[in-house]
Amino acid sequence: MTLTILLIVLAAIVFYTNFHPVFGGKISKKQKNEFENLPNYRNGRFINQIETPMDMNLVDGIKILRELNRNKKEREPQKSLPVMKLDSTAIARREKNRVTWFGHSTFLVELDEKIILIDPMFSLRASPLRIFGPKRYTMEFPIALEKLPEIDIVLISHDHYDHLDRKSLCKLKDKTRRFIVPLGVENHLLKWGVDPAKITSLNWWDSTMAADIGFIAAPARHFSGRKTGDRFQTLWCSWVIQGQTHQIYYSGDSAYGPHFRQIFEKFGKFDLALLECGQYNVKWRSVHMLPEETVQAALDLQTQIFMPIHWAGFTLSVHSWTEPAERVTAEAKKLNAVITTPLIGQSLDLNENIFPRENWWEK
Repeated sequence: MTLTILLIVLAAIVFYTNFHPVFGGKISKKQKNEFENLPNYRNGRFINQIETPMDMNLVDGIKILRELNRNKKEREPQKSLPVMKLDSTAIARREKNRVTWFGHSTFLVELDEKIILIDPMFSLRASPLRIFGPKRYTMEFPIALEKLPEIDIVLISHDHYDHLDRKSLCKLKDKTRRFIVPLGVENHLLKWGVDPAKITSLNWWDSTMAADIGFIAAPARHFSGRKTGDRFQTLWCSWVIQGQTHQIYYSGDSAYGPHFRQIFEKFGKFDLALLECGQYNVKWRSVHMLPEETVQAALDLQTQIFMPIHWAGFTLSVHSWTEPAERVTAEAKKLNAVITTPLIGQSLDLNENIFPRENWWEK
């Protein structure tokens, strides 16, 4: 009887992961054959520029699970985070050159009278399940997704749940003119009903123009996958965004590596770099930066100013929720790197050089 129940449960899991649309689409055999000619694809999977071990053993995993059940009060805020509101009519006028953080890694970029959404994630949980998985600290946003005007470009860094959210994409697909994604990620969008004519997929160092803005897919040191067995099947990347007078860098998720210096050598200095800093652990520093490495990445890029991201949204590691901000601001001060730490919804004005530096998390 027990064996029968176990088999039924396993069959249900297999059926769910293979047919539920939340997991997205699959890479076709034709795509795999085309990918084999790429320098960053080998033996049926995408690879990083340098060796990236991901061999955390079972004992390490159990230790981290135990830590996740301790000191829960420190790992997430005990009251709602402050959120500044955006005016939908002001966005619709398209007069600003500004960047607004929605928490974690979601951004609204207004540039050259165009509207760009980066890694739009508006759901309650960073998980394929509605009732389990990391829960968002607050469901309050600077502006509701439904109130956003027409979006010119949605930009995706990779297919993990805290960056590629099916529910958000389904709401955006009819009000977005173009989607720009790493290779293979287009399969997920197609599965969710996005018009294929709207999708552009790029490999590292490939570029495209959209709404008179340049987008370059640059390397990152990370991985991909939405379910067991599909890790490394789609590409992950960072992005260079080139406007008429401003150049912005978005790291996506990435460990520290030589790509930051390479990106500077190819594209020069940046006005603003949005750099991963949060949900890290020494056990997986080959795929996520520690805060001190985030500062070094900013120095490698020679950016005018940088902003730590990938925090204040979800608890995905065992550090306290404020630790990323505390460590990165201390290191930036030590190395004379210029940092901005806006509230959620507090805009960075690229024209007026308005870059907030308040340690708001201490309050």
